Amino acid sequence: MADGTLTATFLAVIGGASLLAVTARRLRPSDRLPSLEGWALADRSLGPVWTWFLLGGTIYTAYTFTAVPGLAYGNGAAAFFAVPYTVIVCPLAFVLLGRLWSVARAHGYITVADFVRGRYGSPPLALVVALTGILATMPYLALQLLGIRAVLTAGGVYPRGAAGDLVMVALFAGLAVATYRHGLRAPTVISALKAVAVFVSLTAVTWLVLERLGGPGAVFDGAARRLGGDALVLTPAQQPAYATLALGSALALLMYPHVLTAGFAADGPRTLRKVSVALPAWTGLLALFGVLGFAALAAGVRAPEGGAEAAVPMLVDRLMPGPLAGLVFGAITVGALVPAAVMSIAAATSFVRNVYVEYVHPTATPKRQVRIAKAVSLIAKAGAVAFVFGLRDQDAINLQLLGGVWILQIFPAVAVGLFTGRLHPRALLAGWAAGMVAGTYLVVREGFSSIVGFGSGPLEIYAGLAALLLNLIVAVAGTAVLERLGVPRGADLTDLPSRLTVRRRPETGANQQ
Repeated sequence: MADGTLTATFLAVIGGASLLAVTARRLRPSDRLPSLEGWALADRSLGPVWTWFLLGGTIYTAYTFTAVPGLAYGNGAAAFFAVPYTVIVCPLAFVLLGRLWSVARAHGYITVADFVRGRYGSPPLALVVALTGILATMPYLALQLLGIRAVLTAGGVYPRGAAGDLVMVALFAGLAVATYRHGLRAPTVISALKAVAVFVSLTAVTWLVLERLGGPGAVFDGAARRLGGDALVLTPAQQPAYATLALGSALALLMYPHVLTAGFAADGPRTLRKVSVALPAWTGLLALFGVLGFAALAAGVRAPEGGAEAAVPMLVDRLMPGPLAGLVFGAITVGALVPAAVMSIAAATSFVRNVYVEYVHPTATPKRQVRIAKAVSLIAKAGAVAFVFGLRDQDAINLQLLGGVWILQIFPAVAVGLFTGRLHPRALLAGWAAGMVAGTYLVVREGFSSIVGFGSGPLEIYAGLAALLLNLIVAVAGTAVLERLGVPRGADLTDLPSRLTVRRRPETGANQQ
């Protein structure tokens, strides 16, 4: 059972998050009439600081902060694929988010499926993009709850039985009310507390742990003894899986609706470029969490069978004074609430814009769209809670692994579509279907492992990237066939170039896209 100071500090952090959520309406208040853009995107008004808080707080989830050190605890060096993966995300965000924001702002697009609808003039393609995003987001939302429960259980803050369930419901109820009333502004103000609490607590914990265990050398030596062999070094056989998992995960991350929603809320492309340059600060934080996984090994922490994500919370509970441990547990809990709120907003907005308005009620007023989005966001959170209570933890993890493979299959329609409209929408649909089927088959065949083997070697690579390659081949080949047959395509309303062009600056001769 947790001591009093730990519990008091934990409750203080959660209480501070709740108070900040109440003040969310004061963040850039607007006199405009209710609109989906205002509720879901905070009127596209967030400057560089708020966007950095929100985008970083959305990308780096509580489950990431427990799963990466858990993977380091159980598997060694392979866990650090998350570091290059999040580094790769930064230049991708620099290139893609600003361009996507510009076209979205010019045409009033709120979701990425809106962009696809305008770019290709294809409602079916926009629908599959929206539904794929919702499908991939829901298990990701449930994982935030699992991350909270794992952390609080390891720290002794989570009561057993019905009382623990009520704690989880209470945490999400406060989030649900704040999100319902203030939309994206609620997680935006909470993300500031998340950043401060996580950066301060993790820096202090890492310094104290390294001091108590004898420094970095002793930590890595102790971890190597516990894991055995060369687990702290990638073998040649592991390198293809490591590289493709990092690259594929980076490409997939920027396709998730919650990440794009946070990007659309910025006040301009310049803000997004500034934030992309500053995002690696969050990556450094993630690397420190991974090191704590090795520290848990060196300290002799015994995580429960199948529960390696509890290793770092158990280490913190064992070595840290009560107030600091409470700060860490509170920071990670708040770290789950921010992305969970943005995920529910993104899923609700995609449903309203690309399903409800497109196919059910095309004449819905802005006020009605906001009302439906608020209701759907509540349903999404309630569904996540029911999922966690009703199914095994492994079910959510398996579905989230599939979700990463699935969301990657909209990359050709979205990211490639930002630079060329040459791909035929029907070919993109065929490529999406091929990628979804192939990716799902590969992951399920391997027992819900995202790393799959090919050949007699075998060569092991990320299933999502293999499925994406098939997707692109089908889309390119299908486009050639459909153009030869003269199959018409929808009108492009985005004013973007129809093909990738390169022009020269006369004064420098440098290539410019």
